[in-house]
Amino acid sequence: MAEDWRLTATIEPDGIRHVLARLREHEVEAEARERLGAAVAVSVDSAKLFAYADSREAVHEAAQVVRALIRERGLHAEIEMHRWHELEQRWEDEDVPLPRADAERRAEHERLEAADAAESRAGGRALWEVRLELRSHADTRALARRLEDEGVPVLTRWTYLLVGADNEDTARALAERLRKEAPADAKCRSSRAARWSRR
Repeated sequence: MAEDWRLTATIEPDGIRHVLARLREHEVEAEARERLGAAVAVSVDSAKLFAYADSREAVHEAAQVVRALIRERGLHAEIEMHRWHELEQRWEDEDVPLPRADAERRAEHERLEAADAAESRAGGRALWEVRLELRSHADTRALARRLEDEGVPVLTRWTYLLVGADNEDTARALAERLRKEAPADAKCRSSRAARWSRR
């Protein structure tokens, strides 16, 4: 399984342009270009330079190159290393151990599901949703009425039906159920909700 690693260098605005130019243009020495290789992608957001890699070794190699370019210009920078935590869906410090064994991953998943459900209930809004696209407005309204009769809150937008869920597992189970109950040509998917309120 590929892991995503990220270097974040916070550099003063004038200096960041120099470092980015040196990384992207022909001015970077052949040795630095070879060390970085194609495994590293670089981007900038305001005063932060990001380098993304697929391994700890590659991101640390990128850090050495970036540090050298920063020193070359007499700049100061704060450099941090992070690793993407797939279950948490966020960047973690590189030294935070990620769950490896199946039991650890299950325990982490259950903890995240419980946290999402608690946040959904406390905030009065679903963090996950099931979105169906149906053939007609009539099909959408008919399915919406059936769900509302069961006490399931829904939103309808012409041929779209949205149903909130407290967490990912609940959303997936609901999507599986609705695929069976909706007309055969309905499109159904579950995802984290952008904005969904029970109120």
